[in-house]
Amino acid sequence: MGANGLTSTEMVAELREIVSDLHAELPRNGLVAWTSGNVSARVPGANLMVIKPSGIGYDDLTPESMVVCDLDGNPVSDGYTPSSDTATHAYIYRHMPEVGGVVHTHSTYATAWAALGEPIPCVITAMADEFGGEIPVGPFALIGSDEIGRGVVATLSGHRSPAVLMRSHGVFTIGPAVRDAVKAAIMCEDVAHTVHAARLLGHPEPLPQDQVDALHKRYKEHYGQH
Repeated sequence: MGANGLTSTEMVAELREIVSDLHAELPRNGLVAWTSGNVSARVPGANLMVIKPSGIGYDDLTPESMVVCDLDGNPVSDGYTPSSDTATHAYIYRHMPEVGGVVHTHSTYATAWAALGEPIPCVITAMADEFGGEIPVGPFALIGSDEIGRGVVATLSGHRSPAVLMRSHGVFTIGPAVRDAVKAAIMCEDVAHTVHAARLLGHPEPLPQDQVDALHKRYKEHYGQH
């Protein structure tokens, strides 16, 4: 038995539904175009993950079309071929055991910062809250192997941000649960847009570190329902 008293098979079925449903948040929030982008979730205690199929339109995604893979990225379910970013997701899960969900997007404003190879500076309280500081830039890497995953892990390990801008590529976000990773992707694009607008108007100054620390602590410990 696993989390919430569910068997591994029951958890996979539940996560197929959750991951399928959460994919709808990407086009709804303007984070993807056509079939780009993907969401995955770790299956607790099973060395498995559930991920989007490659090249399938968002309107056509169903729980049954989600692909179950092991944490080496190999499909263990019949059906579609998994996302081309599967090796990246698998590497993150293998090397960051605290991560329960991963999201990848090419959202416009955040990817523009990635194209510049410039971190998004922490100049607004929403960034201090959600990201605990700047959103960092990871190295350029080609798709198809675990090289991108290595860059994500190297950049985010020990960093408070759940988001990384992979140089000239796009956004990867992580979270203790898959919904947290989706939220981070939505918030990353939101602050990327806001800070871009601030740059057009002038030269926003980063918040002092003590204020960032205080805002992040308050957000993590007191915001929302506990």
